[in-house]
Amino acid sequence: MRRLCTAAALGAALLIPAAMRADDHHRDKVVVYYDRDNHDRHEWNEREERAYRHWMEQERKREYRDWKHASKRDQQEYWRWRHSNPDWR
Repeated sequence: MRRLCTAAALGAALLIPAAMRADDHHRDKVVVYYDRDNHDRHEWNEREERAYRHWMEQERKREYRDWKHASKRDQQEYWRWRHSNPDWR
């Protein structure tokens, strides 16, 4: 019985770091969007999210709408604005 408990504890100890690495890999996944007008790619991160929110609420004077739910036209207009304001915060 003691061998079984030891084997179970050892197995759990070996599996926990592997599960944590898998979770880290999922969290580090990079989302990239293609800007077809400028033929380039943009990494969507916290900085891009802040710029997009600013553009929607301050530049467009519209209620915030999640990027995934924005129309293709709005997305294209955002990338145009973003290219003319690359240093925005």
